[in-house]
Amino acid sequence: MGFVVRVLINGVAIWVATLILPGLQVLGGQTTAGRIGVILLVALLFGIVNAVVKPIVALLSLPLYILTLGLFTLVVNGLMLLLTEWITERTDWGLRIDDFGTAVLGALIVSVVSFVLSAVTNRD
Repeated sequence: MGFVVRVLINGVAIWVATLILPGLQVLGGQTTAGRIGVILLVALLFGIVNAVVKPIVALLSLPLYILTLGLFTLVVNGLMLLLTEWITERTDWGLRIDDFGTAVLGALIVSVVSFVLSAVTNRD
């Protein structure tokens, strides 16, 4: 159940980021249900990328985390969003990002929205 909630939270966070940033968009889905499905699929893929690749990148870039007092996290999160876009760019659906700056801002928005939604859903 927690996994499904996490994917839903990521989906909402990615959707909010696409509403705020004009250079970040999710393509695919002709109907509303299809669009929601594509967003959830992108959220699932983003979650897998964060679970598999991000710990490796974080470990390799540990000196940069220390040097920047943790601000390098924004860069790593932007790279994870770009990796998700790179994986889905070979399809007709998926995430499209204009540039690296948009990816970093999008990752910041996704992180903040995910944090807020996680805090709201974890209350008993």
